[in-house]
Amino acid sequence: MKLRTKFIFFAVFVHGLLAVMAYFLLQENKLLFIGMELLVLLSVVLTVNLYNAFFKPLNLIRAGIESIRDKDFSTKFVQVGQPELDELVDVYNRMIEQLRQERVAQAEKHFLLEKIIQASPAGIILLDFDGRIESINPAAERYLYLSGQSWQGSELAALPNTWARELTQVQVGQPYTFRLNGIRTFRAHRAHFIDRGFQRAFIMIEELTEAIIKNERQAYEKVIRMMSHEVNNSTGAINSILDSVQFYTPQIDEEHREDFTYALQVAIDRNANLSRFMANFADVVRLPAPSKKPVQVQALLKRLERLMLPQLEQRHIQLTMKLPASPLCIYMDEQQLEQALLNILKNAMEAVKSDGNIWVELQEQPLCLTISDNGEGIPEHVRPKLFTPFFSTKETGQGIGLTMIREILLSHGFQFSLESGSNGLTNFKIFLTSEQSK
Repeated sequence: MKLRTKFIFFAVFVHGLLAVMAYFLLQENKLLFIGMELLVLLSVVLTVNLYNAFFKPLNLIRAGIESIRDKDFSTKFVQVGQPELDELVDVYNRMIEQLRQERVAQAEKHFLLEKIIQASPAGIILLDFDGRIESINPAAERYLYLSGQSWQGSELAALPNTWARELTQVQVGQPYTFRLNGIRTFRAHRAHFIDRGFQRAFIMIEELTEAIIKNERQAYEKVIRMMSHEVNNSTGAINSILDSVQFYTPQIDEEHREDFTYALQVAIDRNANLSRFMANFADVVRLPAPSKKPVQVQALLKRLERLMLPQLEQRHIQLTMKLPASPLCIYMDEQQLEQALLNILKNAMEAVKSDGNIWVELQEQPLCLTISDNGEGIPEHVRPKLFTPFFSTKETGQGIGLTMIREILLSHGFQFSLESGSNGLTNFKIFLTSEQSK
C-alpha cells in the first residue's frame, strides 16, 4: 500500500471518529457539538496542509525520477519558498545540470571521435563484442575496395582477396606488416578498448607503399646511375680499342684472320649487348613525368590489338575485347600507358604460351581495365615479390617490365593489382581514376 493511501485512510479514520463523537455530543450539549464541529473543520484544514507539505516533495521526486528515466536532463524545478523543499530542489537542479553537462561533453567527444575516424588517412575496422565487423571507415574501404558494400556483421575471414588471411593474423600489441600483390605494403595494429564495461577490439591499417617505393626508387636510381656511368665509360673505351684493332685485320695472316675477325665481332656484340642492358635499366630511371592529355581508351586498346595480332596468331592465342560502346576519354600520357599495356599483354601472352585466351575488359563503374589470361598463373611464393624492382622469374629476365609498369601507373595515380584467382585466371586490374580523370 502506498504512503499516500495510508495517509488518506488515517485521515478519514480520525475524522470519522471525530464525527461520531460530535454526534454523541449533539445529544447531550449543543454548545459542545458546535465546538466539536469547529475542531473537525480545523482538523480537516490542518490535514490538507500537512498532506500538501508531505506529498509535494514526493511529487517533485517522482517528476525528477521520470525525467532521469527518460534521459531528459533539461527539466529543472523552481523553488517554492519552503526551506526543506527548496533545499531538495537546489540539490536536484545541481545534479541535473551536472548530468546534462556530462552528457553534452560525452556527445561532443563521441562526435569528434566519429569525425576523426571518418577523416583519418588510416583505415580503421571496428569490431563488435563478438569480433565481427561493426563499421569500416572510408580509408579502409578504399584499401579493401569495399566502396558501396556493407560488411556489417561479417567475420574478418569473409573479407575479399588476401585481406582475410592477413588481418586474421594480426595480434594485439604486435604490429604486422604484409604486402599485397607485390606492390601495396600495409602495417596493421590490433588493440582493445572498453565499451559499456566490456572489451572490444579495433584494427588500424596504415599504407606504407608510397614511402617504401620512394626509398626503393632513390636506392636503385643511385645504383643504376653509378653502374651506367662506369659501364658506359668502359664500353666507350673498349669500343674505341676494338675499332682500332679492326684496322689491323688485313695485317693478320690469312690462316688466322677468320678466327681473329670472329673473336673481334663477338667482343663487339657483347659490348653492344652490355650497353643495351644498361640502357634498359637507365630507361626506368629516366622515365619522365607523364604529359597528360585526353586519350580515348577504346582507340588505344584497338591499336594494341592490331600491334599484337601477328604474335597472337603465331601462338594460336585468342584475344577477346569487351569495350563500352560510348567512348571513354581519360587524362594520361598516351605513349607511357601504351608501353605499360603492351608489357602487360606480352606478359599475359608469355604466361599462356600457346593455345590459350586473353581477355581485355573495360568497365565504366567503377572505371577499371582488366587484362585476364588463362595461363600458368602466379605461384604463391612469387606473389609477394611481384613489382619488386628488377625481380624476374625468367632465367634471362632483367625484371624491367613490371618495374616500368609500376612506375608508369604510379606516376599516373592509377591503383592496380595483379593476382591469380581460384577460377584459374590471372587478372591485372588498373583503376583508371585519378584527380584529373574524365
